[in-house]
Amino acid sequence: MTPPKNPNLFKWSFKYALSAALAGILCCVAPAILFMFGLMSGVYAISFADFFYNNDGSTGTGAWALRITAICIGLYGIYAFRKKQNQCSIDPKRKRINLILLILTIIGLGIGLFLGLEHWSAWYFDAYIVPAQQQELNLSRNF
Repeated sequence: MTPPKNPNLFKWSFKYALSAALAGILCCVAPAILFMFGLMSGVYAISFADFFYNNDGSTGTGAWALRITAICIGLYGIYAFRKKQNQCSIDPKRKRINLILLILTIIGLGIGLFLGLEHWSAWYFDAYIVPAQQQELNLSRNF
């Protein structure tokens, strides 16, 4: 029987960082993607995103819930990596270095992906969804 394979640090960290980033910014990325594919109107996309924010535009309870979920996903990735790594017979010093690298990679990559997706979704909303919403609202006023 072969011993358990040591998990790939970079694949593992990318998988959990991307999952955490998407979970944390789901409030903006989901309506943008649904609008992009024509599955959601501009008015509904903005109302979906507004659900997660306060009336003044600040972060609301829903957005904080998504961000806490993102942190939990990142923490679970670290926990699962540590558990899987402990099944392998590698040097304890190397395990500690791998764990530190994983934590730094998940945090750095997760925050970077989150901020990148946030920037992209803000640009997409301003460039495409808001004009579509204005056009839809103007059409509904004319009837």
